[in-house]
Amino acid sequence: MNFDEFVLCAATASLDDEPAAREHADAVEFRMDLAEDPIEALEAYDGELPILATNRADWEGGEATGHDRLSDLRDAAELDAVEAIDIELDSVRTEEGEQVAAAARDAGAAVVVSVHDFERTPSSADLRNVLSEATAVGDVGKLAVTARTPEDVLALLTATEEFDARGERVATMAMGEAGRHSRAVAPLYGSRIGYAPVDPDDATAPGQYDLATLRDLIDQLQSGE
Repeated sequence: MNFDEFVLCAATASLDDEPAAREHADAVEFRMDLAEDPIEALEAYDGELPILATNRADWEGGEATGHDRLSDLRDAAELDAVEAIDIELDSVRTEEGEQVAAAARDAGAAVVVSVHDFERTPSSADLRNVLSEATAVGDVGKLAVTARTPEDVLALLTATEEFDARGERVATMAMGEAGRHSRAVAPLYGSRIGYAPVDPDDATAPGQYDLATLRDLIDQLQSGE
C-alpha cells in the first residue's frame, strides 16, 4: 500500500471478518492488540485484502502492553500479507520504535505514524506541528482527535487540506459524535485512510460508521451524487 489514493480499512480484531469486508473495503486494519494470537492469525491468513497491522499501546487507547509489543509488530511487518503497519509517534521517537519502522520499510511495508487524542482537538498550531512530525518520519501521518464542536472539525479539515496540497500523505479523523461526519468528508480534503468495522457493534474508536455505510457515504460525496 502506497496510499497514493484513499484506502478504506475494515477495522477488526479477527481476520475471519475479511471475506465480509471485501465488498466495501480496500484493506483490513488488523488490531493485533485486541486479538488472542495475532502472529499466528497473520501467518494463517489467506484472504484477498492487504493488511495494515496495528498493535496499539494501552497508553494510546489500545490494549497492548509489555516489552513484546513492538517486536510483535516488527514480526508482522515481515509477513507478505502485511503491506503497512501503524506505529505511534511516541513509539517512533524511541530507538526501538525507529528500528521497527526501518525494518518494516526494509520488508516493503509502508509505515503509518499515528497520534490519538481522546480528550480534545489541539490548537491549529499544534495540529500542524503533530502532522509535520508524523509525516516527517512516516509514509502517512495519522491524527485522530476528539471533537467537541463543529469548529474542532473545521480546524482538522483545514490542516488536512493544507498538508495534502503540499503533497504530504495524512490520515485524519475526529472522534466522537460531534466529529463523526469527518470520517465521511475528510477524504474530500485529502485524508488517505478511513476506518470502519464490518459490524457496528465492533467499533474500535468512538464515532465510527459501519463499513458499508461509510463506503456508501464516501462514494456518494466523491461522485457528487
